[in-house]
Amino acid sequence: MKLVIIDYGAGNIKSIQFAFNRLGYNAVLSKDPEEIKAADKVIFPGVGEASSAMKMLKESGLNELIPNLKQPVLGICLGMQLMCLHTEEGNTEGLGIFQTKVKRFTSDVKVPQMGWNVIKELKSDLFKNIKENEYMYLVHSYYAEHCNETIAATDYEINYASALQHENFYGTQFHPEKSGNEGAKILKNFLNL
Repeated sequence: MKLVIIDYGAGNIKSIQFAFNRLGYNAVLSKDPEEIKAADKVIFPGVGEASSAMKMLKESGLNELIPNLKQPVLGICLGMQLMCLHTEEGNTEGLGIFQTKVKRFTSDVKVPQMGWNVIKELKSDLFKNIKENEYMYLVHSYYAEHCNETIAATDYEINYASALQHENFYGTQFHPEKSGNEGAKILKNFLNL
């Protein structure tokens, strides 16, 4: 299986690469459009600030490529948020794959949400053999609002979409690569889609 992690300058891609290595898969880091298009599965990571990440995607033309990919694509954290219509972070237009907007938590709660929290209301084969209210690791100040594409929910100040799916595109707000055995199961489920 050819597994590509999009390397566009925003992300802790090494921890994702190591997580797949632990599962026995070699994930290639690439920003080459042809290599990304030829992959069986694509990971779209992201850590950092939305507007600068989107700027890097536009500079490399990946903003045009990603929404047109036909194989399963998994956006993680900021990667998922950039797949939405718009994010309040830097007032940034997203890739428009998921029909929802990304808002900032208010100052009524500790921001960023950092640490373990549960995911529930699980839908999709991405969560095969994952129990309701399983703990996942999160670090984020912005959240995706619920929409028809919500496949998992989490409570932090409000109930928000912690995972999304539209056709071949999947997104998780949490970091499966940092979420222990259950997170590894989700990555394995993604590889089996």
